[in-house]
Amino acid sequence: MKTMKLFKNKILILFAFAATLVSCYEDEIVRMDPTASTELTMSTTDIVLEKDKVGQDVLTVDWTEPNFGFSAAASYQIIIDLSGNNFASPQTIPAGNDFSKTFENEELNKILLNLGIEPGTATDLQMKVKAILSGESSFDSNTNDFSATAYADKLDLTTPWGLVGSATTNGWDGPDMPMYKDTQNPGLAVAYVTLTTGEFKIRKDNDWAVNYGSDANDGNLQLNGANIPVDAGTYKVTFNESELTYKVENYTWGLVGSATTNGWDGPDMPLMYDSYTDTWRGDFYLDDGEFKFRLNNDWSVNYGDTGLDGTLEAGGDNIPITPGYYAVQLNLNDLTYTIEKTNVYGVVGSGYNDWGNAGPDAAFKPDYGQEGVYYIHGVTLLDGEIKFRVNNDWGLNYGDTGLDGVLEEGGDNIPSTAGVYDIILDFTNPSAPTYEINAK
Repeated sequence: MKTMKLFKNKILILFAFAATLVSCYEDEIVRMDPTASTELTMSTTDIVLEKDKVGQDVLTVDWTEPNFGFSAAASYQIIIDLSGNNFASPQTIPAGNDFSKTFENEELNKILLNLGIEPGTATDLQMKVKAILSGESSFDSNTNDFSATAYADKLDLTTPWGLVGSATTNGWDGPDMPMYKDTQNPGLAVAYVTLTTGEFKIRKDNDWAVNYGSDANDGNLQLNGANIPVDAGTYKVTFNESELTYKVENYTWGLVGSATTNGWDGPDMPLMYDSYTDTWRGDFYLDDGEFKFRLNNDWSVNYGDTGLDGTLEAGGDNIPITPGYYAVQLNLNDLTYTIEKTNVYGVVGSGYNDWGNAGPDAAFKPDYGQEGVYYIHGVTLLDGEIKFRVNNDWGLNYGDTGLDGVLEEGGDNIPSTAGVYDIILDFTNPSAPTYEINAK
């Protein structure tokens, strides 16, 4: 009996301790003051952005430190949307733990263009700040109305002409592979394309009403002429509308060197033509070493940087680089280049590369026409699961919890079915990025 009594006493003591612990825990639960608030102010409410003000500060946003009722380090987001849209599809800009954010000219311009505003037109917008303590504890500041005028940060080199045919990406039904204005040779249209063995024609407005072929395959064009044969390769196709002539020539620009995948012997890491800036661009992992730019995987035309001043010289010095992921841009109009650290998104999983054990991730390419959008055309997936991650590393990865098309950091794996697909990642709204997987 004495043992049983002792046991009961211990049980009572245990329950009393647990009750005390719960009580203490409840006392320690952080409860935000329901009157906590923050006040947003802007340095100006009438903003006109201009292309020649690159690097200049154009807007400073400040907000007051909230009184949460306890010591807390909140994070903040600046939220901008079109006036009257009730912040239904905003641009969200992380602001960390600060109480102020200064926007540079081109930074704010990109945000406004991503909202879809018309360049050169004053547009009414709204801004607020969101204070975040946790996923379940946040509140918004007051809303400020303001007007802003953005500028077009992209060239319009489009023409009505394009390439169509069995050698092109979309076959004889189109849409056609676009031709662009040749900025160095006015009056010419040019396409930088990778073609398969087959045939092509040049036509207007993705329609057969006006189309040109070559009866003799001799560089001269005839209305409704014969299909033009071509072998598989990467080409520059030039079209002279006034003289009705065409030219097809091998044409690639790439990076070669000890810092590149294939070393100094190549083949080179290919750059892609960007019609919005009339430059050649690419996102790559470069190793510790050196590189140069060259044409057509051949040393007859190559550029380096003697003096490392950002200006290229024919046959110039090798360009040194440290390991990392880089965005590379080559401007052949003024023989300059830029190289900046960047992030490369990729596909990883049992549905692609055995979660990284069977090779690198399938790399996305940036859509230079739309900031924050990335794509892969024709990636082969297996039965399994995939995720999207940055720089072949698990430090930052995205999945889809709920399979609703919205990505979450560290979210659930996405089921994949064997086949060939086009995949699009859309980070134009960083707080709710989306993706599409479309079968070819």
